[in-house]
Amino acid sequence: MVGYEAPNPSFRRPASMDRNARSVHHQRRKLITRRLRSTEAVEYFNVLTGPELLETTEALLPEHRERLYPPTVTLSMFMRQVLEADRSCQKAVNGWAAQRVRDGLSACSVRTGAYCRARQRLPVEMVRTLARRTGHLLSEKAARPWLWRGRTVKLVDGTGLSMPDTPENQAAYPQPSTQASGVGFPLARLVMVICLATGAAHDAALGPHSGKGSGELGLVRSLLEVFAPGDVMLADALYCNYFLIAAQMKAGVDVLFEQNGSRITDFRRGRQVDVRDHLVRWPRPARPEWMTPAEYATFPKEMELREVKVGHQILVTTLLDHRRISKDDLSQLYARRWHVELDLRNLKTTTGMDVLSCQTPQMNEKQLWVHLLAYNLIRLLMVQAAHNADVDPRELSFKHTLQLWTEWAGRGLCATKDSQPLLLLIAQCRVGQRPGRIEPRMRKRRPKPYPWLKVPRAQARREVTKLGHA
Repeated sequence: MVGYEAPNPSFRRPASMDRNARSVHHQRRKLITRRLRSTEAVEYFNVLTGPELLETTEALLPEHRERLYPPTVTLSMFMRQVLEADRSCQKAVNGWAAQRVRDGLSACSVRTGAYCRARQRLPVEMVRTLARRTGHLLSEKAARPWLWRGRTVKLVDGTGLSMPDTPENQAAYPQPSTQASGVGFPLARLVMVICLATGAAHDAALGPHSGKGSGELGLVRSLLEVFAPGDVMLADALYCNYFLIAAQMKAGVDVLFEQNGSRITDFRRGRQVDVRDHLVRWPRPARPEWMTPAEYATFPKEMELREVKVGHQILVTTLLDHRRISKDDLSQLYARRWHVELDLRNLKTTTGMDVLSCQTPQMNEKQLWVHLLAYNLIRLLMVQAAHNADVDPRELSFKHTLQLWTEWAGRGLCATKDSQPLLLLIAQCRVGQRPGRIEPRMRKRRPKPYPWLKVPRAQARREVTKLGHA
């Protein structure tokens, strides 16, 4: 990684700098780095100013005045905020104020209003593009031994996200209809595309948890441009859909799914290539409501797929050549689909993305992309550490890397300058091999005996004021 020295915060660019700059590229670097300070708040942003991301970063920076919280500092503080245990805006502002005093700058107000307004001014398109770009760069950096038969495998899966119960959030992401008004929380559905080799988040689609076109299949259709010819799409049985498979085949993308439970598999039919392994032709199903007749006519009337049974699973794939890719190869590849579950757990539990904290849908979407950008930057450190140690990035611990980076920045160290010791420490902690691990989805520790809140909180406060606590 390459970082750049932060200039004196009191520096004001003279009017003649534009005329005296040696090159346009040098001037662009000055535009980005003139407001960067050697503080822990901007340490997260410094990773984005490496040579590969510099052009993208400077092109996305909005026009802005000289403020206490310029976009570079705001984005860095936002990324640090979503990765902290205490994610309050007050904590972020307090840290920034203390850092300014330590650096010999004038003390600033610790009111959160200016920082919150700066977060609102931060363009969501800038954060979204940076997150996607870092994911793409990480995937390109994958060493050949990390790939599957020299091919890029992209994992797809969906999950749910919650957010504060405000009228704006409820309007965009309604709570489940089975819950009474004021009892539940707004619920969103998220579908992600993640690189199997590096763990990088390529792209994501966010929508309501229920309603027309809000299912995972509807959201994943908006992400198909992420897949390039030669890629392999790996997902669970929910994505085993005729129209999705046909669209990917047309784009030159192979797929590997578990068979959908609604489809009957009969190995007595089709062309047998091995035991419980055959090629079969799927007829085109009836036109779904969301598809126009013109779109429906573009899909083939039937397509040839391969169905194999391994253990208790039936897998469906477009990888038809059984001589090159055996049943065991498919089984081992599908077993690696579990990485997407671990990646979503890292995002939702380790980085705290399971409950977004903003009061409006627009800010929650921005917070989501800040989470994904910070996640990709951590994956960037893991990939560099894996390159140096000659190991697979999937053998390294995401949580260990996050903890190290947070401690590194908190002690005034710079990941871009002091990278070698940091990468050596990241590579020391390896994830154990635990095939077939099974854990019950249960909790042993009982919750505290408080009654459930079954009315809106504002109504409950009024009742307490009027009647006292029950």
